[in-house]
Amino acid sequence: MVHIVGAGCGAADLITLRGRRLLEEADVIIYAGSLVNTELLQCVKPGCEKYDSAKMALPEVLTVIERAEARGMTTVRLHSGDPSLYGAIGEQIREFKARGIEYDITPGVSALSGAAAALGTEYTLPDVSQTVIITRAAGKTAVPEPENLTSLAAHGATMALFLSTGLLGKVSRELTEGGYSPDTPAAIVYRASWPDEKVCRCTIGTLEKTAGSYGIKRAALILVGNFLASDFSLSKLYDPSFSTQFREAKT
Repeated sequence: MVHIVGAGCGAADLITLRGRRLLEEADVIIYAGSLVNTELLQCVKPGCEKYDSAKMALPEVLTVIERAEARGMTTVRLHSGDPSLYGAIGEQIREFKARGIEYDITPGVSALSGAAAALGTEYTLPDVSQTVIITRAAGKTAVPEPENLTSLAAHGATMALFLSTGLLGKVSRELTEGGYSPDTPAAIVYRASWPDEKVCRCTIGTLEKTAGSYGIKRAALILVGNFLASDFSLSKLYDPSFSTQFREAKT
């Protein structure tokens, strides 16, 4: 059995209770060494085999898993954040199915959630934005053409860009071409929830300059949109003049 586990966005205590339990019970752990907090490996049982997948290609990962399966062992495939978001687990799942290997997925705290916590904000504010677009800039790896940043920017929604820190000049240009003002609020959150976390507030037009000033080249989430401003309406959820299933409006 293979358990695909999200390690959370950084801090070791942000893994789920289930994820922690699976780590403690695992016979084999294959972890994303360049992204996962290795403090999590301190809870493993004696004799547990540990492999850093940062140094492995997919065939090597599968070889380790198949060897563990042949010995009746339990494997944890430990990914950063939430494994179902830019975790490259789809290709592994396809191989598991082809080989008849049982698996399950334990979700984790995404960097998207960690960044919002670091910023002390909410992505979906009344009358500002009720939509969050999660995407990345096209670089060495392309994106489907309808999903280019210029097209997505036309919505004017909150946007979260993964894997795009090294492309910030391109990001600024394409977002403004798509309709955002260069003065639209933006933020760069580096290693959310890690001890060396950095939160840099800026604008779309100053993304590249800001990242350069703080020496940020990777491992950051780029956030853009007016949710970062302070002007928004109150929600209806706690409005005393608004009736809900559980509360009558007070006039």
